[in-house]
This record gives sequence, C-alpha cells and structure tokens, in this order.
Amino acid sequence: MTASPAAVSRSSRGQAMAPPTVPIPASAFEPTDGTVLRWLGMAGFLINARGTLLAVDPLLEGFDMPVLIDFPIEAADIPRLDAVLVSHSDNDHYSVPTCTALAPVTRRFHSTRYVGELMTEAGMPAEGHDIGDVIDIGDVRITVTPADHSWQNAFPEPGQRVFRDEDCCGFRIDTPDGTIWAPGDSRLIRDHHLTMPSPDALLFDFSDSEWHFGFDGAVEMANAYPDADLLLHHWGSVDSPDFAPFNADPDTLWAVVANPQRIHVLAPGEPFRLGG
Repeated sequence: MTASPAAVSRSSRGQAMAPPTVPIPASAFEPTDGTVLRWLGMAGFLINARGTLLAVDPLLEGFDMPVLIDFPIEAADIPRLDAVLVSHSDNDHYSVPTCTALAPVTRRFHSTRYVGELMTEAGMPAEGHDIGDVIDIGDVRITVTPADHSWQNAFPEPGQRVFRDEDCCGFRIDTPDGTIWAPGDSRLIRDHHLTMPSPDALLFDFSDSEWHFGFDGAVEMANAYPDADLLLHHWGSVDSPDFAPFNADPDTLWAVVANPQRIHVLAPGEPFRLGG
C-alpha cells in the first residue's frame, strides 16, 4: 500500500514498525500474467516474474537479534525458486539458516565471488560473479551492480581477511514488465548510483548509517529517479531503536522525496505489482 505518515505504527520504544504481516499464500509461486514483488521483511524480497521465481536476500529464520515482525512465510513452505540472489555476506542478507533450508528447492544461488565460495563450501548450488556480470534466468536478465560496503575493514579482528569492494553487490533485474533495482547495502557511489537508467522500482534502503547510503544520500538517489516506485525495506523489522542500519522511519521521507506518492510502505508479504 501507499501509506500516509499516520499509518506507520511504533514500538514501545518509539521505533517505526512495519505494518502487520500478510501471509504469503501458495498461489504466490504460481505463474502470473505480470511481475509481483513481496517484501519478506528485513532486506528480503520475493519476486514472481511471470512464473520465474527469485528471492533477493531472504532472511526467514535464525537471525541473532530480536525482531519486530512475523515473517510472511517459513522457508520450509517455499515450494521452488529459480534463483536466490544474495548481495553480501552480512547475516541479515546471507542468512545461512534460511539459505540452507531453501537449498533443496532452489535451482541456483547467485552472489559475489566471495559469497559464492562460502555458499559452495556450505553445500549450496551456488555461482559467484564479478561486478558487471549478466545472469539470464528464463525471461529475466540480472546485472550485477557495484556496491561499497566493506565495513569490516574498519573493525579488524585477528586473522580477518581484507574485504574488497567486489565482495558486495547489487542486482539490476530486468523483467518482461519493467526493471527492479536492488542496489544492496552500500555507501553512495555518485557516478554509479545517480547515473543509471531509471528503474521502474527501487528497493529502497533509507537508513541513516555511515555504511549505507545515509539518509541524505538515499534521498538524493530517490530523487535522481523521480518516477521510480520506492519499495521501502531495511526498516521496521529489527528491534533496534539505537542502531541506525535497522531503525529508519518512513515519516522522514514524505517532505523530501519528489513525487512522494511513489513511496510504498509495504507490509511483509503484501503483493506489489510492477508497473501498477
């Protein structure tokens, strides 16, 4: 739904919360006459593009922080996926428990070279990619896009690998019904994030975190594509009022985003049809 600021509820500690969950039915996995997205909560999405089924950064179980939402489906209830796309190795994006549970019903996992190696070592049918690679799945074409999210290097631990920019990515997903851009967690890369051909829908991370776009950077990105639908995510799911990456507030967007009617405060599991 396209909500108004008054529609956003708050936790007892004042944190903006996602609307009540809409369970995902079995029919969501059947062929469709268009492309339908469903927010899974956290940073995850389920995409059904005329019967081609993709999950982006799914996290449905086993997270290590308290959550504010009911997940809209259990991993065990997902009947099939043509692909799972994982943007980077943080456990709210590469959920090992979720991906392990999805492996028997997933044709292929796709991520960066680094995460692809982790998945292969865990026994998942995985493929790692370079930035710029193109993946064709049925009538869907996916381009791996750059991201800047190597936060681990700022907090080195003994024996830790040096993380590279190419260990993180986004995904530009071209469907028969339009383009979805999932840029992943990233700091703003001005000559990339502000200069792409406009997507029809932007999976929109607007948290005020120094290792993400930051609020001002997210708004600048949104306004660089004034006709793209903004599907809010990475907010309202984790009980973390003092942790910026998870505590974004949709109320802060209405006055600063061009064409604010394109802001979509979806409930977990609620269907969104690409192109209206």
